[in-house]
Amino acid sequence: MNPKLELSETDQPDVRKLLYGGLAVHNRKSVEAPQVRPLWVLLREEDRGPVIGGLMGATAWSHLRIEALFVPERMRGTGAGKRIVEMAESEAIRRGCIGAWLDTYSFQARGFYEKLGYAVLGEIADYPPGHTRYFMKKSFKQ
Repeated sequence: MNPKLELSETDQPDVRKLLYGGLAVHNRKSVEAPQVRPLWVLLREEDRGPVIGGLMGATAWSHLRIEALFVPERMRGTGAGKRIVEMAESEAIRRGCIGAWLDTYSFQARGFYEKLGYAVLGEIADYPPGHTRYFMKKSFKQ
């Protein structure tokens, strides 16, 4: 057999499905499929007003993954971000989670997350150039 390789810059939805499907079959040999449950905390200035920020994440395999957190600049430093994360963590604990993880950049919110008990578990320097990407985790007290 002489496999051929091809380089492409074009999105390949069918190939993406094949790759993820193949990984899922392989992974099932070691772990069950995760029960992924979306978790959103929406920030509004008033009841039923438009969403102006919040948190997007999911729980799976007994952990909360914070995918995105945004607080409008005018509300930063008011405790809104802390309350958003605490609400997400409380719901994650209610769902049986034992910890949380996320990634952030040196120009974003590492210090904010550290104040909330998150610790750096890894980093990629110069990603993007001149900055660092941090991977952080927090264990919930049992």
